[in-house]
Amino acid sequence: MTDDTTGGATDAAAGPPARRPAGELEAQVLAVLWAADRPLTPQQVQQALAADLARTTVATILARLHEKGTLARTRAGRGFAYTPTVQDADGLAARRMRTELDRGRDRSTVLARFVSDLSDEDERLLRDLLGEQP
Repeated sequence: MTDDTTGGATDAAAGPPARRPAGELEAQVLAVLWAADRPLTPQQVQQALAADLARTTVATILARLHEKGTLARTRAGRGFAYTPTVQDADGLAARRMRTELDRGRDRSTVLARFVSDLSDEDERLLRDLLGEQP
């Protein structure tokens, strides 16, 4: 049975649990790695997460983040240990913005449309960062 107001299950017997929002597990894994003072194996990441996740799920998330360039990995026994290639969530957001810019066919148009949607405050901040006067 579903709740008509949310479309979600009303009890556990109604079906599988709701899926997490896209990227939530990646964010949790990254938070663990950012807090660590050394590279971590999938098992170490799994132990640090409060969620009840299988080691294979954690390993898959780590592998996907590595494929995206968000993590570096080094050999650790028969597996790998992972470390972030960006320092924090702001660095990750900046990398994503750069990736989207690189995907566009016309950088000038992409940047122009991005800038045209900025708030006045963000525009001032960007000008300050670029060393320009308003």
